[in-house]
Amino acid sequence: MIIGVPKEIKPEENRIAIVPGGVETLVHKGHKVIIEQSAGLGSGFSDEEYTRSGALIVHKHEDVFAEADLILKVKEPLIEEYDLLKSGQVVFTYLHLAASEELTQNLLERKIIGIAYETVQTEDGFLPLLAPMSEIAGRMAPQEGAKYLEKSFGGRGILLGGVAGVPPANVVILGGGNVGYNATRIALGMGASVTVLDINPRKLIRIDEIFQGRITTMIADNYNIRMVASYADLLIGAVLVPGAKTPILISREMLKTMRTGAVLVDVSIDQGGCAETSRPTTHSHPIYEEEGIIHYTVTNMPAAVPRTSTRALTLNTFPYILEISDKGWEKAVRENSSLAKGVNLIEGTITYRAVAEAFHLSYTPLEKVL
Repeated sequence: MIIGVPKEIKPEENRIAIVPGGVETLVHKGHKVIIEQSAGLGSGFSDEEYTRSGALIVHKHEDVFAEADLILKVKEPLIEEYDLLKSGQVVFTYLHLAASEELTQNLLERKIIGIAYETVQTEDGFLPLLAPMSEIAGRMAPQEGAKYLEKSFGGRGILLGGVAGVPPANVVILGGGNVGYNATRIALGMGASVTVLDINPRKLIRIDEIFQGRITTMIADNYNIRMVASYADLLIGAVLVPGAKTPILISREMLKTMRTGAVLVDVSIDQGGCAETSRPTTHSHPIYEEEGIIHYTVTNMPAAVPRTSTRALTLNTFPYILEISDKGWEKAVRENSSLAKGVNLIEGTITYRAVAEAFHLSYTPLEKVL
């Protein structure tokens, strides 16, 4: 199989979808790997390292797409890349289709096979390719929130952990999953007073047991969310419905009840965001103010730490890449039920229900297409 790895063109996206060791394994198995020049530099990998591993380095972005059967990316195709995609080409990346009807329609029109990292799911409900980035984003959220609480950024001027005689900041985390757990771990470690909300009592029990009662846990109903938002210094949105658009939990009216200069870090922005006022930002312009609240809504948070995140991501994606390359996508999907759940699009057909429901489009079960 011919595998293409383009350089990411999303602003400040420094990750790459494969490391030199992965290239070496693929080439050893008889596959051809094409990588765009300097695609790995942001993650600390030189063109020479990829060349030594057997990759062919090309200079033009479009050349990667022209020849490849399988395109490996980190982030979803951007507008500039739509016309580079070919019918029947497999695109394996974070797609986040439910957050963008435009992207969904364009990929449907180009009849690609879209396999999304974020919806690959094991039988026990674990999301193995989303988990490492959720872990990183969750751990980053309190440190980013702490920074933007500083007065120089328009924040309340509060130190997250407080000092002797002065109380710490109130950190509220919506969602007790992977992002929420990791955000809790870091916020608590920084000395903050932490409250976690979730709709699942079992998650709350688990997180309470892990942190041995050092945090407050609450059911995430409208009343409780409204109450905790009113005293939050830092509010972290860690909500996830796999593959679906994130529900709006923080309305504009609720935002108006928050303390002026409080910070909202909406980690769920990849899937649309959990606040009515959330809109995507970039690492170069990460924040904006709405209703007196500082919003941090960067859609690719782990890209800020690419040396960590690229390794964490590719460690988990590579076994699936190997299966697709060795068997072809169709056989790989038939034989691996976890990978099958990652299939969102097949040549003009939506095969993931949550994506179809997000835009009221037709849905066809994967089994029928295969």
